[in-house]
Amino acid sequence: MSQYRPETVCVQGGYTPGNGEPRQIPIVQSTTFKYATSEDMGALFDLEASGYFYTRLQNPTNDLVAAKIAELEGGTAAMLTSSGQAANFFAMFNIASCGDHIVSSSSIYGGTFNLISVTMAKMGIEATFVSPDCTEEELNAAFRPNTKCVFGETIANPALTVLDIEKFAKAAHDHGVPLIVDNTFPTPVGCRPFDWGADIVTHSTTKYMDGHGTAVGGAIVDSGKFDWMAHAEKFPGLCTPDDSYHGITYAEKFGKEGAFITKCTAQLMRDFGSIQSPQHAFYLNLGLESLHVRMARHCENGQAVAEFLAAHPKIEKVSYCGLPGDKYHALAQKYLPNGSCGVVSFEIKGGRKAAETFMKHLKLAAIETHVADARTCCLNPASSTHRQMTDEQLAAAGVPAGLVRMSCGLENKLDLIEDIDQALAFA
Repeated sequence: MSQYRPETVCVQGGYTPGNGEPRQIPIVQSTTFKYATSEDMGALFDLEASGYFYTRLQNPTNDLVAAKIAELEGGTAAMLTSSGQAANFFAMFNIASCGDHIVSSSSIYGGTFNLISVTMAKMGIEATFVSPDCTEEELNAAFRPNTKCVFGETIANPALTVLDIEKFAKAAHDHGVPLIVDNTFPTPVGCRPFDWGADIVTHSTTKYMDGHGTAVGGAIVDSGKFDWMAHAEKFPGLCTPDDSYHGITYAEKFGKEGAFITKCTAQLMRDFGSIQSPQHAFYLNLGLESLHVRMARHCENGQAVAEFLAAHPKIEKVSYCGLPGDKYHALAQKYLPNGSCGVVSFEIKGGRKAAETFMKHLKLAAIETHVADARTCCLNPASSTHRQMTDEQLAAAGVPAGLVRMSCGLENKLDLIEDIDQALAFA
């Protein structure tokens, strides 16, 4: 369905039912699958045939939904994971191992920062964090001979910095490694990083893709454009025989279009088992069917709230790339011409205490460890999602201690503004 526009793909992509088959993607709620002979099953285990033998690795429902996301992003292959964190970990760990190095934007979700700087460091994978605003010289200086990938977020959560995808992609490619971009906030409706040079895209599907706070999940999409064999010495996992699969060399057998996702499934999903459940994949697809409609409303509400806050005397600073005066407005015009997202970050005069007082008096917006669904919610990242970070790390990530992150839902924008206005009276 690649000839269709994004709105049509949201509704009908990934699955075309045959005569008499279910119109909606069916839920294949089965852990295992029956075969007539051991030889049939053996061909699946040897990656010589396509099919299903155990849902921990693959499931038909998941694959159909993943195919829709791949089509939306303009990729060649995709897989679903149990969460966005699992997607980011798998995407990086698929090509980086003990003794390797990663370059990452410092302005990323706190949980992902912790994943890279603490957990993956314990696995022997080092990282260098660079400002998303760094110069090309500063970015290039971060690379080492053992660097295996570059990571960033299209719109950082919660700092709302906008990644200069082309700049980071050029640096990555000049050093023979792929750029991995977490595209959770804009979704492919707002931005397709592959169009700007990214090689792998990840998502927390828990957010806008699901859209209703119903199902935790993640996704990885491969552009199919990075030439692994051209840099075979950097990526032995893809470019040398895998003894656990009878000596298959993924980049040779599955090519640029399928090697990355096949290895990620055959090795990492096999060994770590962070599969998304078929039931959650079904819920995710229901969300995807209205993604293009919802994102327009989220962006409209986010823009209206940001404009109101920018003019309010009790607000110190507003971060929203849709504002003409925002630091990232020019990049947003380039990468996100149809709007960014519904998330607005702002600082209230009076710091953390004022922020806590403000949030306590909100009536429509709930304090939640969540973002990007139909209902407006907010939190203070320093005391929740980013609480593992030091003040210095918070500053580097663009997340000051008194920051409020508000995710504007699908309510009427005037009601949201009135709720914010009355709560600010107490701050």
